[in-house]
Formats: sequence, C-alpha cells, structure tokens
Amino acid sequence: MPARRKARKRALDVLYEADLRDLPPQQVLVGYVARLAPRPEHLDYAIGLVEGVAEHHDRIDELIGSYAEGWTLERMPVVDRNLARIAVYELLYVDEIDDPVAITEAVELARQMSTDDSPRFLNGLLDRIAEYTPH
Repeated sequence: MPARRKARKRALDVLYEADLRDLPPQQVLVGYVARLAPRPEHLDYAIGLVEGVAEHHDRIDELIGSYAEGWTLERMPVVDRNLARIAVYELLYVDEIDDPVAITEAVELARQMSTDDSPRFLNGLLDRIAEYTPH
C-alpha cells in the first residue's frame, strides 16, 4: 500500500474513533500516536490530515451536507463520512494533491472498508464538490 494511502487510512482510524466517541480528533490523535512504535514515516501526513480536517471541520461538513444529494451527514456510514472529510480537506487545502488523486484514494478506501454502494456514492459526491467549489 502506498505511503499516502497508509496515511489516509491512519487518519481515517483517528477520525472514525473521534466520531464514534464524540471526542475532538486532536485528543484521539494524541493517544493514537503514542501507541505507535516505531513511528511510521507516513505518520506526519496522517497527522496533517487529522489536524486539517479538525481545523476546517465546519466548512468541510457544510460542503458535504450541501452536495450529498438525498443524504444528511448523520445518515452516512461513519466510514464514508470521514473518508469524505479527508478527501474534501485534500481537495480544498492540500495543493500538492491533484483532485482526481484525492477522489480516487477515498473511493479505493471505501471499496476496502465500507459498503458496496460507498465507492459510487463518494465518487459522485467528491466529483460534485471538486467541480463546483472554488479551491
């Protein structure tokens, strides 16, 4: 698995736990990082994703809610909701990641970790956000 995909998976682990436990992602991140030994080289990117999603949480969720046709954030599977958050953060705030890469990575992780419908749902949602949102 490529390093950035591993980083996205680690960020998903942290955001998923924070979402389920209703805790700030940064709090969960501290415990998560403390349990890792040795420190993986891709961890800095994962930390950046978690911190970025937390920092821009309101804007990210606003966009997801606006572009998720027929879905509310609360109805989305927790994995899908947090994969969308990571991808939207990358789309808007990480210049070195091309939009198609951010979308493809979210779709691939959804294929591995979520429902059969999740890849198609995330692909459509993220395509709409990338197309209509200035970044």
